Amino acid sequence: MGLTGRPLSLAVSTVATTGFLLFGYDQGVMSGIITDPAFNDLFTATKDNSTMQGFVTAIYEIGCLFGAIFILAFGDFLGRRRAIMMGGSIMILGVIIQVTAEKNATPLAQFIVGRVITGVGNGINTSTIPTYQAECSKTSNRGLLICIEGGVIAFGTLIAYWIDYGASYNSGPPSLTWRFPIAFQIIFALVLAIPTYWLPESPRWLLTRGRHAEGTTVIAALRGLEIDGKETVLQRQIILDSIAASGYSDRKGTPLKACFTGGKTQHFRRMMLGVSSQFMQQVGGCNAVIYYFPILFEESIHQSHDMSLLLGGVNMIVYAIFATVSWFIIERAGRRKLFLWGTVGQGLSMVLVFSCLIPGTEAAAKGAAVGLFTYIASFGATWLPLPWLYPAEINPIKTRAKANALSTCSNWLFNFLIVMITPILIDHIQWGTYLFFAILNACFLPVIYLWYPETKQRSLEEIDIIFAKGYADGQGGNGLEGDSGIESGEVREDQWHGKGLWRGDRYVRAAMELRFLSDEEVEVEQRRYGLVATGNEMMATLGADDVEGKEA
Repeated sequence: MGLTGRPLSLAVSTVATTGFLLFGYDQGVMSGIITDPAFNDLFTATKDNSTMQGFVTAIYEIGCLFGAIFILAFGDFLGRRRAIMMGGSIMILGVIIQVTAEKNATPLAQFIVGRVITGVGNGINTSTIPTYQAECSKTSNRGLLICIEGGVIAFGTLIAYWIDYGASYNSGPPSLTWRFPIAFQIIFALVLAIPTYWLPESPRWLLTRGRHAEGTTVIAALRGLEIDGKETVLQRQIILDSIAASGYSDRKGTPLKACFTGGKTQHFRRMMLGVSSQFMQQVGGCNAVIYYFPILFEESIHQSHDMSLLLGGVNMIVYAIFATVSWFIIERAGRRKLFLWGTVGQGLSMVLVFSCLIPGTEAAAKGAAVGLFTYIASFGATWLPLPWLYPAEINPIKTRAKANALSTCSNWLFNFLIVMITPILIDHIQWGTYLFFAILNACFLPVIYLWYPETKQRSLEEIDIIFAKGYADGQGGNGLEGDSGIESGEVREDQWHGKGLWRGDRYVRAAMELRFLSDEEVEVEQRRYGLVATGNEMMATLGADDVEGKEA
């Protein structure tokens, strides 16, 4: 595009944000049309059949899972930019298949195929975009930018709800009530796929593929620096050191088994942190509320279809408003606190819902409506964006693409499960559905408190140091390259003996103890914890020309 500095970063963020706006739209669009008479008349199997309604809605998640698996297998080969363009194009194809379903063929089968294909495109996008944004962002605003991405999911869902509501008053062909809302998402997909062609590739991905000149150019362009400038060279060197120490070679991609290794890089632990955050987001009940809010109001709180749609739209306004809260506090409050606060808010909201549904009276049911609103407010401000941010930054460069894809697989697998079983649970155990989600949220608290390190205001390379420090502390300090590291007033591991886990495990404590580092200090600490490769390793990973250039 010919842009540099802030305008280029803004262009990257705008395209990335559009991808998640599309995600949110697709997440909400079925809620208002799955029980629409025109939709049920064409797809007769969905009429008054909660199991089939759940299946038609949830099959999209299976497509998303396939898309995430595709990135798991081919993401390192494709790169971030080409994957995003592919994802947007596949979504357009899936939408066309859905909206062209007609009665004289096999409409339900065609619609389901279209839903799966659209899901594949979205799975590719959601596995790739957070990684792309993280690798193109400055440390100071990485959390904000990815939180904005996560937050606009709510705005996409809000748009979908109100388009559904408006289309329900359609005076044209009855099928327009559901065809138009589904077709509308093509606009977002075009905005995602076309501009990405002119955006730069991730500098970290370019450097891992041995395209060092291009990588250096992109670093300079994103930061608005001179290509030969000192800061550009330093940034490039830090990334190259991280790549070399990880053993990532441009001659081969990262094998999946690398995600299951330990040692000073702690690939498995870091992968599981991302996977567990996506798992907890889904089984906490968010999509039971987002997908089925109108149905929850009809079945559990006994409102009319029109009133349920209207209240669903109002709920999405609340959702969108609270989704912006994290934008302003993510780098102040940090990830851990928001995870914890959000979990408490969600759990208490679910307690309110099931408690108010037990009496079975209309007056008490109004309290349940309040609980659904407070749930979506808590979720929007915390658990909506955080599981998209955390895996993208917690994983190291060697396994980032695959670990992020695995965490997204976790999201879509359990998303499918919850969307599939929610209508069935409401039919069979009514208020027990919300008790179930309240108990699950209570179980999340100790997991987050004990094992989730804080990453706010940390560079991606600093996060590597946190895990190396935690590992070294667990080895009694063995494995340090020397004690010439930065004096930071750290509390040593032996001072914690006998104090248990009251401040989390050693990786959580390492994140608390390690002070914020400058780029120069990052290099010092990388050497201290053995995160800079030896000369032979550097030669093997980066090539002889690069090593000679460094030594010169």
